[in-house]
Amino acid sequence: MRLSLLDRSRTRSGEPESAALRHTLERAQRAEQLGYHRFWVAEHHAVPGIASGSPPVLMAAVAAATERIRVGSGGIMLPNHQPLVVAEQLAMLAALHPGRIDAGVGRTPGFTEPVRRALRSDGADDGHFGADLDELRAYLDGTASVTVRPRIEQPVPVFLLATGAGLAVAGDRGLPVVVGGPVLDDRAALEDYRRRAGEDAYLVVSADVLIGDPGLALSETWAMAVARSSGEFPPLEPPDPDRRMTDRQRRDVDRALARTTAGDEDTVAERLDALVERTGADELLVTSSTFDLDALAASDARLAAVLSGVTGHVPA
Repeated sequence: MRLSLLDRSRTRSGEPESAALRHTLERAQRAEQLGYHRFWVAEHHAVPGIASGSPPVLMAAVAAATERIRVGSGGIMLPNHQPLVVAEQLAMLAALHPGRIDAGVGRTPGFTEPVRRALRSDGADDGHFGADLDELRAYLDGTASVTVRPRIEQPVPVFLLATGAGLAVAGDRGLPVVVGGPVLDDRAALEDYRRRAGEDAYLVVSADVLIGDPGLALSETWAMAVARSSGEFPPLEPPDPDRRMTDRQRRDVDRALARTTAGDEDTVAERLDALVERTGADELLVTSSTFDLDALAASDARLAAVLSGVTGHVPA
């Protein structure tokens, strides 16, 4: 089992949004030093709390700032882009950083209706995703009628960010899959994916994990509650256990906290062992964030140490 990080370039109150990108690069460098296997970035358009709108550009910066760690996208939302353009971006990255680039792709539309209009997307599932995915893979492995330049010797691995329906799409194509949230408790869906993918099955489990004061998780869970009630995902704020909330916000915070693995090393190790046993994960992709950057860095370091004892973790 491998340990990887997904950093969403979260903005923080009181800082310019550009600082979030510098923090992402610094975190990638630390992750490489700690032995993490992958470092992935995200795609979110016009979201106040996230500075990462262009994964290939940020991937290029991360790869240039590091030397060994694999760099990828969690993910590039394929409905927002032409497959040929995505393939050209990934091929260029792979040519500059051979053997280090991953392509995590998803199908999530824009966050709000105005963003979807700006992306020329209505957010509907028009049934084109599977075809677009196949087209992208053909460009990357050199079997398409159009040859992507620069030509690369080693195809870029494609991972599918999936929910229930996406698991079947990935399984039928023998693709590695990234899953998180409620689907982790859907044993039948995970088993169906493995049956469809056969020996090519590879399950990356995404989880929010923080080692330290459990209250650190309140920064992110509060932001999620605000997003659900206002429709706008805000920058991170310092955790405030005494914050006044509506009943709905309290329920949303409690649900998010229940999905977060937070606490000391023993607590986190126990919960991650249970998660790996329940899902059969091949890799953990940690998505933690909090307002306190020093606490986040300490959590990443402590987690790398803990995972050396969780279900046979092998350092990269």
